[in-house]
Amino acid sequence: MTPPPSPGLLSPPATSPATDIVITKNNVIQKKSSDSCGCSSNTSAATNLDQRTLDRISKHPCYSEEAHHHYARMHVAVAPACNIQCNYCNRKYDCANESRPGVVSELLTPEEAAHKVLVIAGKIPQMTVLGIAGPGDPLANPEKTFRTFELIADKAPDIKLCLSTNGLMLPDYVDRIKALNVDHVTITINMVDPEIGTKIYPWVHYRRKRYKGLEAARILHERQMEGLQALWEADILCKVNSVMIPGINDEHLVEVDQVIRENGAFLHNIMPLISAPEHGTHFGLTGQRGPTPKELKALQDACADSNMKMMRHCRQCRADAVGLLGEDRSQEFTKEKFMAMPEQYDLALRKEVHAGIEQFKEDIKLAKAKVKPSERIKNSPKILVAVATKGGGIVNQHFGHAKEFQIFEVDANEARFVGHRKVDQYCQSGYGENATLEYVIQAIADCKAILVSKVGECPKAELREAGLHVVEAYDVIEKVAREFYDQHMQEF
Repeated sequence: MTPPPSPGLLSPPATSPATDIVITKNNVIQKKSSDSCGCSSNTSAATNLDQRTLDRISKHPCYSEEAHHHYARMHVAVAPACNIQCNYCNRKYDCANESRPGVVSELLTPEEAAHKVLVIAGKIPQMTVLGIAGPGDPLANPEKTFRTFELIADKAPDIKLCLSTNGLMLPDYVDRIKALNVDHVTITINMVDPEIGTKIYPWVHYRRKRYKGLEAARILHERQMEGLQALWEADILCKVNSVMIPGINDEHLVEVDQVIRENGAFLHNIMPLISAPEHGTHFGLTGQRGPTPKELKALQDACADSNMKMMRHCRQCRADAVGLLGEDRSQEFTKEKFMAMPEQYDLALRKEVHAGIEQFKEDIKLAKAKVKPSERIKNSPKILVAVATKGGGIVNQHFGHAKEFQIFEVDANEARFVGHRKVDQYCQSGYGENATLEYVIQAIADCKAILVSKVGECPKAELREAGLHVVEAYDVIEKVAREFYDQHMQEF
């Protein structure tokens, strides 16, 4: 049961019985200030974008950190072939409970994909974005990719279309992408030095020929830069994904950040390497580790000092992901299920739902303003807090039900989202070491507090014993976090 709102809490958006929801180059980032707790990121959150860019990303959960609390996305798996091999990828692997790029349970035809989108657009009207991200590369499967976009654009004009690509064939298709009104493209760029690329890419298949080694990496790099510049010239927003691989490209990614910024990228998403041996990837089988949360945050902070907007809310989604970032409802919409469902796309209903979300966002903005100091406090120490949330920008999830904790960096001026930590559900059929309380505590050990709607007495006692303050509340995340900071700063 959802606990009643505390005094002064925003009322959640009204529910609708018809749905299963609850209702460029001119970036400017202020420099970070010093702190006393190891939190060294830029905390002004003052990445000032022009109004046109803000409007373009306002409902895109991947391009807007604020939008990801409220709007959903879905991917359709219509692109099985790939034209490069990455040492961190194995598209043969599939697990329904695994959230990782390249993972998909079922391949779809463009017609099946379009039907699925129209079904889900009715079931989840806060779904605003349709992406094609694999399980291979969309531009290695151009006809399937573009046919899918054509079908959806014709029947669901309010859904944003986007694709993710390795960039090898991007220069050949920018004009067609533009013609289809695909306004957002993501390129995965892990290097700008081909020598480093040789450690990441065993081969590249280009113009009917397979290349290896330095020649392969050089071709990929040159095509990625050409594609990135072409997107900028075509006024298509480009996000760059980079996989952080300790000992291989971790230090180099600072240079990558600079180069992509100079070539027109709008947003940089530095993601941790996922390299479990059971996935069967080269890096997984050779023991290449991924970065720790602290290492990842330090690199993101270093890159955030540039005039580049840094994405920190990526969940490294499956190629058939459905729902809010941080949740995956793909198993609710398997082919057997969605092909039996009628298309429920209702533009009027979707506009009504979106208007409710926008009003809710305004209410949250007002709640944040109430705890914001009248004047900015200089040299304010920073702390991290972990938050259990089901979305909406609210502390609204039971500790034992959380599959992840959102991490906020808090000082005397604001509370700012800086990342997330995945865990298994502590009290809902979790298994293995990831479901143990010890593992959960380890995942958020650098935090000063955990904000939850409710927590049992036993785990509460152990969390406190581990040095974590436990705050039970049901309110706007930033409000709860700032109030905790003000009340307990003396202890820090």
